[in-house]
Amino acid sequence: MYLTDYHMHSTCSPDGSRTMEQMAAAAVKAGLQEICFTDHLDTVEWGTYAPRTDFPWAEALRQVRKAREKWGDRLTIRLGAELGEAALAFDRAEKLLSDAPELDFVIGSVHMTGPRYGREDLYYLPRADEAYYNDVIADYLDDVLALARWGKCSVLGHLTLPVRYIWDNARLAMDFSAHTDAVAEIFREIIPKGLGIECNTNRGAVPLPDESILRLYREMGGEIITIGSDAHSTGYVGCRVRETQELLRQCGFRYITTFAKGQPTFRPLP
Repeated sequence: MYLTDYHMHSTCSPDGSRTMEQMAAAAVKAGLQEICFTDHLDTVEWGTYAPRTDFPWAEALRQVRKAREKWGDRLTIRLGAELGEAALAFDRAEKLLSDAPELDFVIGSVHMTGPRYGREDLYYLPRADEAYYNDVIADYLDDVLALARWGKCSVLGHLTLPVRYIWDNARLAMDFSAHTDAVAEIFREIIPKGLGIECNTNRGAVPLPDESILRLYREMGGEIITIGSDAHSTGYVGCRVRETQELLRQCGFRYITTFAKGQPTFRPLP
């Protein structure tokens, strides 16, 4: 069993609390073989809509070098990015990527509602009913589809992210069953392009996406899939990666995917 965590944040993210060296130490302790740091590379400044024009790459390169010096004999450590809110400004997203050093991996993520709901951060979703939340999900998926059509990432991250915040804020367990057609349209965009999806372990809660969406992706021919904890601190590094591998195997996947310099490697599932 080749254990990976391909969604991790360090102090190079505004909401990260530990250095790459500390996160790598936690990965070794968790028994992982490979990790990828994917700090937030958003098209807007954190907590605002102000255009973002740079990223602390010098600090990221310093941190990943130190992590490799300390743990590289026990752990493969990759450098990537989580490109957030590209749909707000694809030209700015392209500039941010062009200014980056050579990255192994890029997660394309949407953390906001779509244009009809004002692109508000999903973290702040109000308490409401299912009808409201289904409208929000449909709006969110419009931006995910735009991201899929643009296609300049390795995988789409935590595809069903709204359900996390619907549960956190309203204790309402929802899924994307009302949005299967929209999700299938996204998969029809990414699969022929050789793009994949992430299975986010969601802090040990329902994975993002869940089994039904994972099965749909696989049935439509999707093969590229990564596992990521989305850890912002050491406590969640490697969270449920073993159980997620078993879930993927049950959904018909034969491999998980790792990346080096943007190129996928398929790691057989046990």
